[in-house]
Amino acid sequence: MAEARIRLLAYGPDRVEERQIQAVSDLEVLPDLPVVWLDVDGTGDVEKIRQIGERFGLHPLAVEDVLSQHERAKVDTYPPHDFVVVRMLDLNGELTTEQLSMVLAERYIVTFQEHPGGDPFDGVRDRIRKGSGPLRGAGADHLAYALLDAVVEAYFPVLEQYGERLEELEEEVVQSPQTHTLARVHAVKHDLLRVRRAVWPLRDALATLGREQTPFVKPATRVYLRDLHDQTIQVVELIETYRDLGSGLSDLYLSSVSNRLNEVMKVLTIISTIFIPLSFIAGVYGMNFDRSAGRLNMPELGWSGGYLYALSLMAIVALVMLAYFWRKGWLSRR
Repeated sequence: MAEARIRLLAYGPDRVEERQIQAVSDLEVLPDLPVVWLDVDGTGDVEKIRQIGERFGLHPLAVEDVLSQHERAKVDTYPPHDFVVVRMLDLNGELTTEQLSMVLAERYIVTFQEHPGGDPFDGVRDRIRKGSGPLRGAGADHLAYALLDAVVEAYFPVLEQYGERLEELEEEVVQSPQTHTLARVHAVKHDLLRVRRAVWPLRDALATLGREQTPFVKPATRVYLRDLHDQTIQVVELIETYRDLGSGLSDLYLSSVSNRLNEVMKVLTIISTIFIPLSFIAGVYGMNFDRSAGRLNMPELGWSGGYLYALSLMAIVALVMLAYFWRKGWLSRR
């Protein structure tokens, strides 16, 4: 079990305080600043999560959702705070999803990340440290918007990679479809379905934050949340577009394989058709008739150039048939 890393970042218009928290007892006295952000990176230590929940007065159902790690994106309003769940995406070779639980109160935010490691919040931290943008002068609700915006913005690079994969697969399907090509197409479609399941509920969650009257979100911040909701709709539409492309690639693969099979069958059919009259000629001249029995018993058997005549006849018949097939367009790929 990885040790949870806890970071505290408190700030106001004139001052920023940042430190690592080693024990929950260090949170007994919080910095006297307008906004306090406690980031818990890793939820494997159940007892520590429960202690943090008790320290900040989290609702027991919220603590249970933090520990479950399989929640869909949602917004729950409890008497002491709002509770938001979103899913973060990462595509480093393979797609991984991670639950982010956020507790929003009057002057503090507590975020719980499922796995210790990187997150998309470095830009938010830098803006707080440098005092750029409206973050330092705004409340905890604006920080919540900034964190949600960072999560949504991180969706776009992931989807861009899937767009590039689909373009590569489309070229491969058209030019040289192989058995593993269809497996790769199905893998992309499966990943896009996971992305859809992670992002689709977020649209409703953000709509709830932007519309419902809660004491923890100010009207000025709701404007930003509605804009973020519009971005989420764009993400959902992009996912649906890529899923349609993936389904189209499956159909295109089957069509390409069928066309290649038809081309092979056409060549084999033409070869077989050419050899039908040649086999007939060879069969006729392969019959063993006795020329001495009568004048009509295959006089060609006595010709000095009969073998050359038979081969020439076969060649002429084959060339005539090829010329006929060419004029009909049966030998052309077009």
